[in-house]
Amino acid sequence: MPYYSLGLEGSANKLGVGVIEHPLEKIAAYNQANVLSNVRDTYVTPPGEGFLPRDTARHHRNWVVRLIKQALKEANIRPDQLDCICFTQGPGMGAPLQSVVIAARTIAQMWDLPLVGVNHCIGHIEMGREITGATNPVVLYVSGGNTQVIAYSRQRYRIFGETLDIAVGNCLDRFARTLRIPNAPSPGYNIEQLAKKGRHLVELPYTVKGMDLSMSGILEYVDSLAHDLFQGKKNKQLIRADGSKVTVEDLCFSLQECIFAMLVEITERAMAHVGSREVLIVGGVGCNERLQEMMGLMAKDRNGSIYATDERFCIDNGIMIAHAGLLAYRTGTRTTLEQSVCTQRFRTDEVFVSWRED
Repeated sequence: MPYYSLGLEGSANKLGVGVIEHPLEKIAAYNQANVLSNVRDTYVTPPGEGFLPRDTARHHRNWVVRLIKQALKEANIRPDQLDCICFTQGPGMGAPLQSVVIAARTIAQMWDLPLVGVNHCIGHIEMGREITGATNPVVLYVSGGNTQVIAYSRQRYRIFGETLDIAVGNCLDRFARTLRIPNAPSPGYNIEQLAKKGRHLVELPYTVKGMDLSMSGILEYVDSLAHDLFQGKKNKQLIRADGSKVTVEDLCFSLQECIFAMLVEITERAMAHVGSREVLIVGGVGCNERLQEMMGLMAKDRNGSIYATDERFCIDNGIMIAHAGLLAYRTGTRTTLEQSVCTQRFRTDEVFVSWRED
């Protein structure tokens, strides 16, 4: 009989539930897992507003039972066929994480199944490797709460560089709030669409410090430009060479170009250090076409390849938790009720990657 697991993800404003099937034999290559269901519901706030932990947790509590039922129905799997219940243990927002872990504990006890806690970033990486076939890439993990450059070594995913303050997704989301553009389907997506219409590059602070980067100063600077633009204040930065004014689209374009160039720089440096020609982009911001294009140009110059997934797998989802959790379960990992405490801070390199021996 194959192995089956159900995964629950709710570290931010997206609640996801997925059911995955693994073959009985040990997974030794990519594309061997079978995605049976992958359902998701997103908590969306009005334009100009972020999502608060309390309200997000309420959304997850309201939807989790319905999504679990839907995922099992789509997968055509009964609870007694499952081998384990996998859940995001961190990192993430405290209240939403807690809502989901309570649901995971409840169904695990109801159905007499073991629990497996999963690091959110590890879920992204393993799902990305499974879907794309990247064997041992340098990983760029870019999301609303995380920005890291990672490479695997000796059963750990080692962090080579990361943000020193806010994550790239958070930077884009907060600028979207400044512009008061819609939060559906996501602020970053709407920034991307505006950026495609921008034609003029506005110079912004470029802050790379070794293998790390900083984005709070960039955000503050572009926010001030946006406020001056809306209020009609005189600002030399907002006047083009031909005397015309910079547009909102130009600001979105410039913000993307600046922070994506920073990400490409530190990723290329990591590739050179570890001698890799593969780049895997994971996390919600990984869906951005311009980021994929810029990273692809860099990889091509190095005779390398870029790997990325679509919104089904790069945006937070339950199937990545089911997959990474089942990999751990098959190598003996179990999470007791006493150990199933979620945490907002859970470093990627804290996880022992027991299922990889290369």
